Amino acid sequence: MSLDIEFVRSQFPAFAEPSLDGQAFFENAGGSYTCQPVIDRLTRFYTQRKVQPYAPYQASRLAGEEMDEARQRLAAMMGVETDELSFGPSTTQNTYVLSQAFKGFMEKGEAIIVTNQDHEANSGPWRRLAEHGIEVREWQIDPQSGHLNLEDLAELLDEKVRLVCFPHCSNVVGEINPVADITTMAHTAGAFVCVDGVSYAPHGLPNVGDLGADIYLFSAYKTYGPHQGVMVVRRALAELLPNQAHFFNGDVGYKRFTPAGPDHAQIAASAGMADYIDMLCDHHAGPESDPAERASFVHDLMRAHEVKLLQPVLEAVKDRNDVRLIGPDDANLRAPTVALQLKTPAEPIAAELAKKGIMAGGGDFYAVRALKALGIDPAAGVLRLSFTHYTSENEVKKLLTVLDEVL
Repeated sequence: MSLDIEFVRSQFPAFAEPSLDGQAFFENAGGSYTCQPVIDRLTRFYTQRKVQPYAPYQASRLAGEEMDEARQRLAAMMGVETDELSFGPSTTQNTYVLSQAFKGFMEKGEAIIVTNQDHEANSGPWRRLAEHGIEVREWQIDPQSGHLNLEDLAELLDEKVRLVCFPHCSNVVGEINPVADITTMAHTAGAFVCVDGVSYAPHGLPNVGDLGADIYLFSAYKTYGPHQGVMVVRRALAELLPNQAHFFNGDVGYKRFTPAGPDHAQIAASAGMADYIDMLCDHHAGPESDPAERASFVHDLMRAHEVKLLQPVLEAVKDRNDVRLIGPDDANLRAPTVALQLKTPAEPIAAELAKKGIMAGGGDFYAVRALKALGIDPAAGVLRLSFTHYTSENEVKKLLTVLDEVL
């Protein structure tokens, strides 16, 4: 079954917004459009339930129930327990809090592995632990392809390593890393894994239970939702790490790594992401019961649509002598986040695209280490063309026409 793109687009008010008419959105990796169920829940919360939650009066009770619903449904879709999923102000902030927990957990001389393929949010906080006696080892990408070789990881793993941090896919390389295989390698060596899923989750929620990751992080605002960071920390690890919240919240899994007060309205609105996935599942006659199976069904629908649209983009740019495609040229191996090194700085080219109705970005996208490793000047940056399942075939055709004109 193919994705019903007209039904999908009808769930996003942006596609009916007059001020956006005629503009094709290709900077989804920076933040996606928001689906109607999220907007509806956020509006309802602010108009009917904007009170301190979990008190006995109705508005407060309903507010707390909706916050709990968001955790329960998203956790079930990702194949984890409800108390293993929590929200924070951003993935960057969530990663920082986790790094502080590991600082209290690890001993001097023990090691963490990071990559230079990451967005800085899943690299910088871990690297700073070197200031506290933690050894930081870098799993380096291939300087031509941006690929992470498992053989190189094997050489870095030993009994000193406690944590391996890597992206599900990079926000500039785009290649989908084999999370389950990497996790198995790390676990065999006695290490935990932290997976940055920010650039993957918008293309279909992953089943973290099946992947085996100990930590999985992504951003709701890039996954059709509100501006929150979603964090899964599996119970076995969470109970080992020192509490980062108020002392009286230390025995509550989803509060343990949330030192600040939660954003009640945005957490409640995150249940709209689950609403949207369920709507897609039902519309396409997907499974009727298990939430993880339903999310997996929608994941596959999204990916199939994206792969179909992505391959023509890769074919159009891979052999041009005026651009360098970063990452694989096979759409099955990557997310639809396409970074191009140009012969000139990227930002002015993005501005030219904007004049012709293509919304895209140019810059380093907080992947400075990856760009440097690829021999790209971060000041010049890359042109990034990123889309997701709500992008239409006509928009891709327009992109290719305009891109050829501008280049």
